[in-house]
Amino acid sequence: MNKINKNGLKINSKLFEFINKEIIPGTKVNAEDFWEGFEKTVHELAPINKSLIEKREIIQKKIDEWHLDNIGKDFDKKKYTDFLKKISYISDEKDDFEIETLNVDQEISSIAGPQLVVPVDNARYALNAANARWGSLYDALYGTDVIPGNKGSGYDTERGSKVINYVREFLDEVVPLYNGSWKEISEIKIKNNDVVFLIDDKENFLKNKNQFIGFNGEKDKPKSILIKNNNLHIDVKIDPGHLIGKSDKASISDVVIESALSTIIDNEDSVAAVDAEDKIKCYRNWLGLMKGDLIAKMEKDGKKFVRKLNPNRDYISTDGKKISLHGRALLLNRNVGHLMTNPSILLNDGSEIPEGIMDAFIATLCALHDFENKNNSRVGSVYIVKPKMHGPEEVAFTNTLFGKVEEVLGIKKYSIKVGIMDEERRTTVNLKECIRQVKNRIVFINTGFLDRTGDEMHTSFEAGPMIFKGDMKKSTWLNTYENWNVDIGLNCGFSGKAQIGKGMWAMPDQMANMMEQKIGHPKSGANCAWVPSPTAATLHAMHYHKVNVFEEQKKIKSRTRAKLENILEIPKADRPNWSKEDINLELENNAQGILGYVVRWIDQGVGCSKVPDINNIGLMEDRATLRISSQHMANWIHHGICTKEQVMSVMKKMAKIVDKQNENDPAYGRSGRTGYKKMSDDFENSIAFAAACDLVFKGRVQPSGYTEPLLHEKRLEKKTSH
Repeated sequence: MNKINKNGLKINSKLFEFINKEIIPGTKVNAEDFWEGFEKTVHELAPINKSLIEKREIIQKKIDEWHLDNIGKDFDKKKYTDFLKKISYISDEKDDFEIETLNVDQEISSIAGPQLVVPVDNARYALNAANARWGSLYDALYGTDVIPGNKGSGYDTERGSKVINYVREFLDEVVPLYNGSWKEISEIKIKNNDVVFLIDDKENFLKNKNQFIGFNGEKDKPKSILIKNNNLHIDVKIDPGHLIGKSDKASISDVVIESALSTIIDNEDSVAAVDAEDKIKCYRNWLGLMKGDLIAKMEKDGKKFVRKLNPNRDYISTDGKKISLHGRALLLNRNVGHLMTNPSILLNDGSEIPEGIMDAFIATLCALHDFENKNNSRVGSVYIVKPKMHGPEEVAFTNTLFGKVEEVLGIKKYSIKVGIMDEERRTTVNLKECIRQVKNRIVFINTGFLDRTGDEMHTSFEAGPMIFKGDMKKSTWLNTYENWNVDIGLNCGFSGKAQIGKGMWAMPDQMANMMEQKIGHPKSGANCAWVPSPTAATLHAMHYHKVNVFEEQKKIKSRTRAKLENILEIPKADRPNWSKEDINLELENNAQGILGYVVRWIDQGVGCSKVPDINNIGLMEDRATLRISSQHMANWIHHGICTKEQVMSVMKKMAKIVDKQNENDPAYGRSGRTGYKKMSDDFENSIAFAAACDLVFKGRVQPSGYTEPLLHEKRLEKKTSH
């Protein structure tokens, strides 16, 4: 594409035009001043960015050499820890401190609840996620396996009754009546600024009258009542004319609850953005969200309609005043990490721009529209989640970058808030010192099993063969890491100021299992946790009604802090005596996940999708799942658990299975995509199959075991081959 020469930068002409004509107007930013400040910052910071990446490789090489020098010796954890400190892998931990972040929206500081992650390149998904702030409990339960049995076609009254019963029991637990049950209510009305429930013609009240805060409609015949529990709202809808309401004893037609309080709009692991065309699409959707005018034209069951952002929700308070509740999730923007560069802009030496620097500038520039209209943040902040940082030095670099962006755009210092994703081992072991580097802008830390395990394996690659993936969740290092993250966050004063997050529930069709297991996240002291869909957000929100996270955090704060030495317990298998069948099954499971994800990434540019696993269970996959699977297979080849030839045979076998699973996938042929092209028809010339194989066979030498460099290379090859 054409490039514009500007202040020593060569900028893709379409990107240049997009910034000048679509983003900057309405921001009070002067275009010439922007490009001058942008160029100066890029050329100042790009060399530092590059040196940080080189330092990762230097440190990794030293760790590899240490393991090779200690082959056959008993693992001495003290000796190993001392070595990591000597090479500056582990930094000295300084005095205790508390974060000082100001101007943080309540969804981050003081309300605990589910968090969605959604690819920014799909406007419809992004709108759905933003609008998932509120969700129908009736719909979420009726449409999932939380209520046993099949849905069938049409409305099943028996299933509907089970849903209503489930919700009434939930209300009895979290907003109980003074006497009796929600199942017994025959009428709801407002009297003397209180909500009154009639049971057998007797007046009843909420056990905690403060939980009732507002209503809609007339006092004698309210259309809805608004209840608050653990800072979360419940909207009980009353409509005797509704299909459900007319058969309900109390005319309750639905129970709508606050669900996805926050949503990460993702430019990283869940998108396939490799060039200017892709990046413009991502930035344009973010701009629409910040302006509040993003739309998606859709068609369903032959009907055309337009999806847009939901308005706020208005109620009348008990004293007759208007209550306006935010109608959308608070949006955070996940930029890319420090590793990747992008061909959209070339520097004066001809090298590509570090993509993270470009993301920070453009994401914030778009957010200036929100500073005016308060469509997202009501306190004038923009939230950028920064992934894949290695240690305090890299976090300090992000702090410097954000400060430069603020200077160039003329906004208040610390307007850009940061989320640290604790998903690299060098960040985990230095988490407290990482937080210290951004103590005035930190709003989020989290744990993530997939990326963190991928880095665990790559860092300790030469230590030996890694245990089975399924055994990782029971390992010492992982459970310590989960507790360590919470302990450090609370020690640094996160409670009531910032989010401590937990990872994704990856099985969107298994909501009954999620309801059993994911209550563990709020119980662990996490005030947000990732879910794969708006429906999952509505269901998971019930856990935050049952568990007061901030009370849990008070209890956890007094426990003994997790031990660093346990985090350094390497998950390698000592003298494994595994059967050929078990090894092969693990290889097949890994290969299936890799191929199922990669074929969509390379051929269709889809960075996140539900991919059937070896047992045909749909799993939400993004690049993090790819990293763990490819590193695991590469490690086993390296240590002789399997051969390259054996793995290639497995890859070809599983490619045929993936091809079969995808041949009738309705996603292909939609939105201008071409029909599915089988990998197994021509292994030699399938770019997708070649990419999947490279991720495994070249996995040992990939920087930190990341998948992006190979994926980007092969996706660009695919795009230019059309």
